[in-house]
Amino acid sequence: MQYKVPQNVQREDQIIGPLTLKQLAIVGIGGGLAYLIYVQLSKTYHIEIWLPPVFIISTITIALAFLKIHGLPFHQYILHFIEYKFLPKQRIWIQKTANPYIPPQMDKKTKEKISKTKEKTKEKDKKSINDLVTILNQKK
Repeated sequence: MQYKVPQNVQREDQIIGPLTLKQLAIVGIGGGLAYLIYVQLSKTYHIEIWLPPVFIISTITIALAFLKIHGLPFHQYILHFIEYKFLPKQRIWIQKTANPYIPPQMDKKTKEKISKTKEKTKEKDKKSINDLVTILNQKK
């Protein structure tokens, strides 16, 4: 029995025409905001007042929804650009400037327990090595 394997699994599903759900939401919110500003400002002001904010919001909306730079969506490209501008470009290492890790102080009982367990493991290791040596010597 053969099954059809989807080929473009990384591509987002298209909802209306070529628009994906994310693009549709961005266009809806940005377009609604631009229209709201237009309706509020066009009642009392001339085109010189309401056109710049509507144009800026519409341009940002279209860029966020459709623009890709070097294969990255516009919002991701802007975030990478901001990260590049504000994070240091060069790391400098200065010897002996970092604080070394100093474990918290232990009481005598815990130190004794630790030393006993270390001794036991050393003894077990020696015993297992000796057992291996005897096994290997017997096979010759």
